[in-house]
Amino acid sequence: METFLIAGLGNPDKKYEETRHNAGFRAIDRLAEKLGVRIQEKKFKGLLASVNYGGRKYLLLKPQTYMNLSGESVATAAGFYRIEPDHIIVLFDDVNFECGRMRIRAGGSAGGHNGMKNIIAQLGTDAFPRVRIGIGDKAEKDMIAHVLGKFSADDRQVMDRIFDAAADAALCIAEHGTVEAMNRYNGIDLAPKSPDSEPDPANEA
Repeated sequence: METFLIAGLGNPDKKYEETRHNAGFRAIDRLAEKLGVRIQEKKFKGLLASVNYGGRKYLLLKPQTYMNLSGESVATAAGFYRIEPDHIIVLFDDVNFECGRMRIRAGGSAGGHNGMKNIIAQLGTDAFPRVRIGIGDKAEKDMIAHVLGKFSADDRQVMDRIFDAAADAALCIAEHGTVEAMNRYNGIDLAPKSPDSEPDPANEA
């Protein structure tokens, strides 16, 4: 039976629960709901759930190390279960995309995300699939305040739908491969648009 490790990134303290930086936690919680499990076992410096679904074993992980040390939890779990990088899927927030969008990639750099930087360093490779969840806005001057801030009421409605889509995308990566998941989800845009709005080509980069 194939085993996949799916990690959602965030900060563990209650005060961070609703912040933009905890989008990965929110998405993996949604995935746990879909799979009928609760992520609560304390293991590998994180909270873990294990479930068999669709002929595969899924390990759902929420590192409790704080964001910048996420790799300590992910790499320890991956090493214990001998999971290869292409079977490790990471869900995390990304300021390069507006709320309502996400981007799947098979590998690549951390893009300035401290949690991803540490995971790449701890695993010794960047060749693992990831789901980047847009939290906008990369033009924000005070980036720390932005990522540790909370979504507006309107954005919360959008993000609720994107968390659901991100959970489905993670399963799609495991079931059908990263390329198929990219084809299905990389064009998604759940943000409300005015009738006369036009797509921004910069967002397609």
